[in-house]
Amino acid sequence: MSNLAAATLEKPVAVKKKKTGNTWGKALRQHYWLYIMLLPGVVWMLIFCYLPMGGLVMAFENFNPYSGAGGLINALLASEKVGFKNFRNLFMGTDFLMLLRNTLAISFANLLVAFPAPIIFALILNELRCMWFKRVSQTFVYIPHFVSLVIVYALTVQLFNSQDGFIIKMIESVVGAGKAPNVMGSPKYFVPLILGQNLWKETGYGTIIYLSALASVDPQLYEAAKIDGAGRWNLMWHVTLPGIKGTVVIMLIMKVGALLNTGYEQIFLLRNSMNAKVAEVFDTYVYLKGVSNGQYSMATTAGLFKSVVSLVMVLGANKCAKLLGESGLY
Repeated sequence: MSNLAAATLEKPVAVKKKKTGNTWGKALRQHYWLYIMLLPGVVWMLIFCYLPMGGLVMAFENFNPYSGAGGLINALLASEKVGFKNFRNLFMGTDFLMLLRNTLAISFANLLVAFPAPIIFALILNELRCMWFKRVSQTFVYIPHFVSLVIVYALTVQLFNSQDGFIIKMIESVVGAGKAPNVMGSPKYFVPLILGQNLWKETGYGTIIYLSALASVDPQLYEAAKIDGAGRWNLMWHVTLPGIKGTVVIMLIMKVGALLNTGYEQIFLLRNSMNAKVAEVFDTYVYLKGVSNGQYSMATTAGLFKSVVSLVMVLGANKCAKLLGESGLY
């Protein structure tokens, strides 16, 4: 009996695994209404985001819309294939360095000034103790986000027009008639105008994300810091900012990925013959080449270059965040 017991103990016991079945099918049956509600968004993304990516083939050919037997697909297939010729023409062209310089100038100005502005404003609102004043302030600073860029441009003209602009007239009342700077036409004021519009229009709305992050900070951390003798400045520096650091890093990664995306409509409205040398960016280049001049291949090439650079910047920024110990996007 002892040998039999020993043999029984030494023999591994087979454990039958419980069959889980088709997890995807089970989830689909349990939550089918959620998937039905998701379907319109998926269809929209496929039609308007993924399907147009087939047109990227124009960057590698001399696209002629009248090639083939008719229709866009036949024109794409019948157009002359040129490989990377369009990219060489873009990079070696006389406009590329100007486009890159102007785009980066606007993007870095927004990154250095417009990006931290919502964070600072959210911290200020978080310190307010008068709740009604806080709510009123939040409402008023959110409103400009919903104003059209065309209206923003009209307001800018009314303020800085060299003929009868309100601010220009105020400056002339101090320095003399005709001595005020030409803000709308001078190249050196173009980037500050773009930056000023972005600050006025998007700062308030951008605070929503950071105020939401501030609401998740544990109040016990503030109480513990106060017991240790921390003042309001120390509370903000050592409790509030670390509490929203993850959100700031994610928003910074997304901002870095959009360095070459300066916005077409805003720049096109402020652009004129006097500031054109600093107002030409990749977004306006794509419009002028593709829509105005009908050079669809060059416009697609510039757009594809922007997309690839944005992807590399997002992945690089995310990798740097991971190396620094932050969560990142994934």
